[in-house]
Amino acid sequence: MKIPRATDRLCHATGLFLVLSGLAHLVVFAVDGGPWDGPVSWRKPVTFGLSFGLTLMAITWVTSYLRVGARLRSVLLLVFAADCVVEVGGITLQAWRRVPSHLNMETPFDTAVSMTLAVGGGVLVALLTVFAVASFRHRPTGPAGMSLAVRSGFAILLVALASGAAMIARGVVLTRTGHQEAAFHSTAPLKPLHGVSLHAVLVLPLLAWLLSRSPWSEPVRLRIVTTAAGCYAAAVAGAMVWAVLTY
Repeated sequence: MKIPRATDRLCHATGLFLVLSGLAHLVVFAVDGGPWDGPVSWRKPVTFGLSFGLTLMAITWVTSYLRVGARLRSVLLLVFAADCVVEVGGITLQAWRRVPSHLNMETPFDTAVSMTLAVGGGVLVALLTVFAVASFRHRPTGPAGMSLAVRSGFAILLVALASGAAMIARGVVLTRTGHQEAAFHSTAPLKPLHGVSLHAVLVLPLLAWLLSRSPWSEPVRLRIVTTAAGCYAAAVAGAMVWAVLTY
């Protein structure tokens, strides 16, 4: 594994900060109470802080195995880190204001926050797609199974990005046509698919890395990673069937 550069250290520190923010809001939820589900709850700063933080650290680590220019990778990671902070910051701000963060067009300020989050989501999709394409253009480096793990992780991550975009698109359409309450509940069928597929890019490469520390032979490690990738894809397929049946 390559020695972390300054950009890597900054991104890991930022990811850790977001994770700690999510954990801190779990404490706030325990003290303040209120509903866990719904458009206005402490669940959102908790889950988004944890998810964005882990994803930022995972992408920072996993992209060290990609064959991309160091300068280009650093720029993309810095933009990605900044976007993660904006997303979690906007969601957390609205949670403290006790108003929905997404699909909220009630006031000019709420609209500005909601649109900023939507645009930020588009930036995340673009950046992660660039990394995914890079993983398939040139074989990633690393121990046995890492190339498969990275490519499988990014392929499954694209499913998460597509489901996230679909949730936002459907919600915006419902909001714009005057169905605000329906917009808040329209994302439910796609949430399991989005959540399951989001972290494959961490789980599968982490498995390959852990196996590289084992005494097993390369063919055995590769078979384990292949089986894990297949199981993960099956879980995503199951979540996709559920989304189709309940959408």
